[in-house]
Amino acid sequence: MPTPPAGRFASLDLFRGATMASMILVNNAGSWQHVYPPLLHAKWDGSTFTDTVFPFFLWIVGVAVTLATARRLEKGQKRGELLGHAFRRAVILFILGLFLTLFPSFEFSGLRIPGVLQRIAICYLLATLIFLHSTWKTQIAWILGLFTSYWLMMAFYPVPGCGAGSLTVDCNFARYVDGLLLKGHMYSQTKDWDPEGIISTIPSLATTLFGVLAGHLLRLNMTARERIGRFVFIGCALILSAYLIEPVMPINKLLWTVPYALLMAGLSFVALAAWDLAAQSPALLKWLRPIEFVGMNAIAMYLFSGVMGDIVAETGIRKTLFTTFSTFLNPYNASLLFALLMVAAGMLAAWAMYRKGWFLKF
Repeated sequence: MPTPPAGRFASLDLFRGATMASMILVNNAGSWQHVYPPLLHAKWDGSTFTDTVFPFFLWIVGVAVTLATARRLEKGQKRGELLGHAFRRAVILFILGLFLTLFPSFEFSGLRIPGVLQRIAICYLLATLIFLHSTWKTQIAWILGLFTSYWLMMAFYPVPGCGAGSLTVDCNFARYVDGLLLKGHMYSQTKDWDPEGIISTIPSLATTLFGVLAGHLLRLNMTARERIGRFVFIGCALILSAYLIEPVMPINKLLWTVPYALLMAGLSFVALAAWDLAAQSPALLKWLRPIEFVGMNAIAMYLFSGVMGDIVAETGIRKTLFTTFSTFLNPYNASLLFALLMVAAGMLAAWAMYRKGWFLKF
């Protein structure tokens, strides 16, 4: 087998792989009428297992920004060159996001402009720009500034017909801005607002910057025990802060509220610590290799999930398999089994790409 690209952290690939596998799992139910609650997004306030997937990935993007960009700076690459590279990657990610939105019908009228890859592209580019022109202390200031500006807008802007400070699904500043600027080009299931809309991207960038800060910690000369201890401490502090703020502003993924961003950043620190601990055992790491392979080709796995999910749905394969599984399982387990098979297919594809030495880079 080929050697993994130099400079990789096994713990980060494991965390990224587990996040992508979780994304495939929650995005590919055999029947959307039969899904266990943790595998669905919270309808509004609150959070579920599914609500951790996207922020985890954004946080990991932030970690990768620090590790990759710092390494290139040390090799003598210029900041302008690195920013140009980041801009090119962001444009490609944004276009891939639009492609997944259009696939398989390619109906351009009412094309949804925001999306998951689109938000990742924006946050990646801005996080790289901030990293290249600031210290870790300034990056903390950026996070505080993003949170403060978001809170001021959500709490004090008088939304027409709603007033200021409303955070309900029908009345909030984020929905108002999406309606003004993205009308006719939003998520089809919400129509009047977008879960990856404009205002909620502000705290999403803060989530990414928390990952940038984590990358700084990974670069310090520490033992694994010291590193894991620091990550757990920081994670627990962020989780506590989220619940302390929750009485003022709810935990809400769709609005990406400040306590939600803090909670997910805290869980990300703790999760990476757990994967770091697992990576210290060569015997355990051997069994975790399928997850690591997925993490090494995360964007390819995202594209796999989106394209294959649409193909099996459009061709009737999903319905046929779910119906077959339902003959010997209850509907919820039949739906879950289909999702698990999709995860297994993704892992098999990631393993095949690793064997061939194919790593999607741009």
